[in-house]
Amino acid sequence: MSQVQSLQKKLRKGGLIKASDVSRDQALDAARESGMAAYVVDCNRARSRSAVLRAVVKAVDFPEFFGGNLDALYDCLCDTILDNKQGLFLWFHNLHSGDPALTEDAGAILQVCDDAVEFAANNERCFAYFVVHAGKHPDPEPGVQPTPYSGVTENE
Repeated sequence: MSQVQSLQKKLRKGGLIKASDVSRDQALDAARESGMAAYVVDCNRARSRSAVLRAVVKAVDFPEFFGGNLDALYDCLCDTILDNKQGLFLWFHNLHSGDPALTEDAGAILQVCDDAVEFAANNERCFAYFVVHAGKHPDPEPGVQPTPYSGVTENE
């Protein structure tokens, strides 16, 4: 079985994809070839639960009325899973789960993802996700303003 076929089999099974030798592009391509909607959730600048949730909202283009809590995340994941014939794949890029402010919340967000996996299976769909854990955010440098969540600085 080729690496792509193996990855597609894991995607159809659903849940957390554990494959360290898979690139983001390979995973997204395999998901799309399996008929799943596939999105990258860029968590690199997220320093709180609400920031991670905003990153999910931005990636998946959830509606503006998104409540910003874990129940709303679950509801929107389930809606998105049902809106796609095969299901959904999310690539969480640079989730700073090692940050003291995010450790507990990252676990709660991933638990919501696990709950959505069960929902998908019960509705003959797939939900799979991959997490690139980035550890702790670097400490701020004295005299250097941090990059805002929007990524736009005042000088631009």
